[in-house]
Amino acid sequence: MQPLPFGRLAARLPVLAFLLLSLLLSAPPAPAQDTAELLPVTEAYKLSADATTPGVLKLHWTIAPDYYLYRGRMKFKGGDGVTLGEAQLPDGEKFHDEYLGDVETYHHGVDASIPYTVAAGTTRLTLSVQYQGCHEVDPKICYPPHTEKLDLPLPTRTDATAAAGNALGAALGRLGSSAGGGSVGAPLPAEQAFRFEALAQGPQQLLLRWTMPKGYYLYRDQTTLKLADAAGLTLKPAWPAGTAHHDEHFGDVVVYFDQVELPVTVEGDLAGRQRLTLQASFQGCQDGGLCYPLMTRAVDIDLNSGAVASRAVAAEPPPAELAGGPLQVSLVAALLLALGGGLVLNLMPCVLPVLSIKAVSVLESGENRATARRHALFYTAGVLCSFTALGLGILALRAAGHALGWGSQLQQPLLVGALACVMLAVGLSMSGVVQFGASLGNTGASLASRSGPAGDFFTGVLAVVVASPCTAPFMGSALAYAFAAPMLSALLVFVALGLGLALPFLAVGFVPALARLLPKPGRWMETLKQVLAFPMYLTAAWLVWVLANQRGADAVGLVLVAMVLLAMTLWWFERSRTRGVASRIAVAVLALATLAPMYLLAHVPPPSAAAATEQGVVAYSPQKLAELRAAGTPVFVDMTADWCVTCKANEHAVLNTQAFRDLLERTGAVYMKGDWTDVDPDISAFLAQYHSPGVPLYVVFPRNGGPGRQLSTVLTPSMVEQALTAAAR
Repeated sequence: MQPLPFGRLAARLPVLAFLLLSLLLSAPPAPAQDTAELLPVTEAYKLSADATTPGVLKLHWTIAPDYYLYRGRMKFKGGDGVTLGEAQLPDGEKFHDEYLGDVETYHHGVDASIPYTVAAGTTRLTLSVQYQGCHEVDPKICYPPHTEKLDLPLPTRTDATAAAGNALGAALGRLGSSAGGGSVGAPLPAEQAFRFEALAQGPQQLLLRWTMPKGYYLYRDQTTLKLADAAGLTLKPAWPAGTAHHDEHFGDVVVYFDQVELPVTVEGDLAGRQRLTLQASFQGCQDGGLCYPLMTRAVDIDLNSGAVASRAVAAEPPPAELAGGPLQVSLVAALLLALGGGLVLNLMPCVLPVLSIKAVSVLESGENRATARRHALFYTAGVLCSFTALGLGILALRAAGHALGWGSQLQQPLLVGALACVMLAVGLSMSGVVQFGASLGNTGASLASRSGPAGDFFTGVLAVVVASPCTAPFMGSALAYAFAAPMLSALLVFVALGLGLALPFLAVGFVPALARLLPKPGRWMETLKQVLAFPMYLTAAWLVWVLANQRGADAVGLVLVAMVLLAMTLWWFERSRTRGVASRIAVAVLALATLAPMYLLAHVPPPSAAAATEQGVVAYSPQKLAELRAAGTPVFVDMTADWCVTCKANEHAVLNTQAFRDLLERTGAVYMKGDWTDVDPDISAFLAQYHSPGVPLYVVFPRNGGPGRQLSTVLTPSMVEQALTAAAR
């Protein structure tokens, strides 16, 4: 039987394509922001009732960890014919609450006993129970007062035991009915739920704007405005008509949904002032969900230019031009940017090794136009299917509240180790250790019959997987659009990226003039194939280096053992072609042995976070950034990852140069770096704040406390110098 060419490598390994996609989409997602973990109120505080004792109702709350109930916020009201006595509650833990003063709280659980009497003819024990509690760790959010209505059968003194089961069942069946009603989604962080902007429309006229997502509202009468260091000046707001709302806590109030714009007149003599510092304190709620504690945002307003800069850096949204989100880019523009980004992606170093496989198969096709078209179509199908699957996976996980971005699948050590092994296997095949096909130098009439559609498809899959660490020019805006757009529009952007990546090979396959520019097939191609094996080995080495930064030396040792066992498996597989069944069983045993270190790799914990910081670099944290900004220090924030090839290129060309260090010293700026090689919720939140689909992200914060300026994903020395010089003024 005539051996098959290298172009059918994946025809013998089609399962690798599905394995890679499975690993890509089934890898555990990065943890979502903390607010997604908040429990519904009835799960945070599970209430049960026991009315088996005549004249006494016993209530019990089971309180989840990290939650507490206020003693003073418990209220009990009897229904028709029911008169309640004073509730008997144990003493709680005493502490001073920032908003409620001296309070008592309960953790873990609490019991209450309520004496009651009923009027003649009353057959049911009905009452309402109101309580309020908070989540005591980040995000520190308090629930609104929650009311549950209980409807229990009255026990008889002669059959109290039998009535107990009915009472408890009735109580449990009634739990969960509150004034808000209905179920609500997980609450957003405060800075996303209530976006605040301010600008000057004139020397003495300001415009304040709050923007809330659907289902959130702002209280009018819980909002206060004041100017800092502005004696003699007062603010006169002109509130627009709002929505009348009955609130269980504040009574009849006026609230605003979606967005509210508030004109504010500055009364008094400005005396030549150029800037004002406005402090706005406000409170709002998720309809039927949580009420947020009082929020305070401080903004600096330039009375001449109208610019506004927030002082609450760690909690504020991006500057006004970004507040509208990435959907300010039209769908057509996003598709064109995605097509261009995918096209440029062919030139990125992370994709070039895999493209060498495709280049060899294209050269194999020679003058056979049908074969060239088949290569192009199946490769394109692999690329488009992979981009679609990747897009669906990312969008589905993000819709579920998980923090997932472009390239973040390489935060999963198991996938990184598996890719390193795949690159090694491809390199060994190209070097001739194992042959999945005949010499590439053979030409002739049988060329067309030796083309493998599965191999072309698999090459497309592999190209997409290894392309994820790269962010080509034009891709940033397109991906940001995709992560915020409706599902169909987002998928079109991912398809356009894939089409751009596959476009060069489609052109060669379907444009004869381009195909004639390719060199003629010959025996020299065997040497070319072996030379192209070395980029594969380098890619495998790079992936092992990424793994070392994610999980340390233990993970590197495991993946190296797996790679040695894989090499042994392929070597013995080649020798077993002419041997008996025992040799083939040995191949299977070696293949299974290769999986053992990969299983152990998936369970290696991250190394301790005591890594030394680079000289002159400050590790990112929201608190440290806020401290630097409050001190009036310009800050250059660099969000990067070891698997991000674009990040490393920028570091080599700009950020790790003496010129950049001199620029930092000259401007007095601090270089702050966030490492997203592994999962980090703080960095994920920062990326989301700037609508960035992944890394790299560069933001320059100015000395005067103004909004951060987001730079391009591809840096130049002049761009960085201009941004830092402006920030230092």
